[in-house]
Amino acid sequence: MRRILLSILLIISFVNAKNVDITKNARLADYIKFMKVVNIIENYYVEPLTLDQIIEKLLKGGVSALDPHSSFEDKKSYKSLKVMTNGEFGGLGIVISMKKGVLTVISPIDDTPAYRAGIKAGDIILKINDKATLDMTLDGDIKLMRGKPGTKINLTIVRNGKKIKVKIIRAIIKVKSVKEYTLKNYPDIEYIRISSFDKNVVTSLKMIMNKMRNKKGIIIDLRNNPGGLLNQALGTLDMFIDDGKLLSEKGRDKRNNRTWYAHSAGTYKNIPIVILVNGGSASASEIVSGGMQDRKRAVIIGEKTFGKGSVQAIIPINKSEAVRLTIAKYYLPSGRTIQAVGVTPDIVVKPAKIVPLENSGLDIKESELKDHLKAELKTKKSNKKVINNKKIKEKVVDKDNQLQTAVSALKAIIISKKGE
Repeated sequence: MRRILLSILLIISFVNAKNVDITKNARLADYIKFMKVVNIIENYYVEPLTLDQIIEKLLKGGVSALDPHSSFEDKKSYKSLKVMTNGEFGGLGIVISMKKGVLTVISPIDDTPAYRAGIKAGDIILKINDKATLDMTLDGDIKLMRGKPGTKINLTIVRNGKKIKVKIIRAIIKVKSVKEYTLKNYPDIEYIRISSFDKNVVTSLKMIMNKMRNKKGIIIDLRNNPGGLLNQALGTLDMFIDDGKLLSEKGRDKRNNRTWYAHSAGTYKNIPIVILVNGGSASASEIVSGGMQDRKRAVIIGEKTFGKGSVQAIIPINKSEAVRLTIAKYYLPSGRTIQAVGVTPDIVVKPAKIVPLENSGLDIKESELKDHLKAELKTKKSNKKVINNKKIKEKVVDKDNQLQTAVSALKAIIISKKGE
């Protein structure tokens, strides 16, 4: 870091020595502006900071200001990132992001501590233990939530305008991501729940498809599926689409531009499919639902998805530091992006219990949301617990109006195919 600063200072000195008008060199003028800010902080900030500390803080703030998924990884956070991607860690089982400038749950993962505690997609996390999240970075929030398995964490969330306290015990997150159910009264329909796109999704799906007998249609439930591995999303699409484009990736660097195509071998191209999505469906689940929608291979039912369609790369600076940077976006077969847009279902169906828009924290204007939540921090009243979610079982199918709509739509498709 000091070498970079020294190089900038040498360039400035060289330019001045040559009597060059530096104002005409915009890039050099920006370097000088940066150095002036560093110098002001070093000399006048209320707490004494070393040069390394100042530069590190400026880098963290600057990179994270690009978008919610980019960040500067210092020695400690880079080490944690390696643990998260390569090893086991104690977690809650939720996927989070910054939405409208506040920490928001994309979705809880099935059968994890957060799921069992009743955390839901769209919940705003106001406090982690006793620390407010409003002025923290996404990485900072993640670090606070991660810890040793068996340890306790307290979250204060805002849901539908109400503040709720939730106690969760961290655990090693091991999830069976693909489950199949036989729907009561609908024996000819295969219901498949995919809770996340881990490394076993395609293999599990193939096992289910190969053993299916007397099934006339499939419902794939991607609600509250936060995403996962790209190759599993592509493999899922390839199982049901026999030719043509599946997905494209485009960025500034043409070396990052790629397009994936379907293969005809092993394709289940004739069986009717309905896919369920909601606001907790993100990333890989949007690639699958959006791709199937574009190729007219499935009917999409539910609510608009989250809108996470960007690609991040971990670029090392040295052995102990790196930059996590958004380098590209994904594009569906039609050429549209899902980043910050999401996938709009063919048939929009709200959950059975519809909360009025004016009562939902997420429906407050972005400019007003933080002030609203700061006011919430000052109030002490909150519910003591959250009612646990229930797994989808045969006996509650009739109470799930989104699933019921999917069944009706699928049966209509099956009937129409008989008449062809």
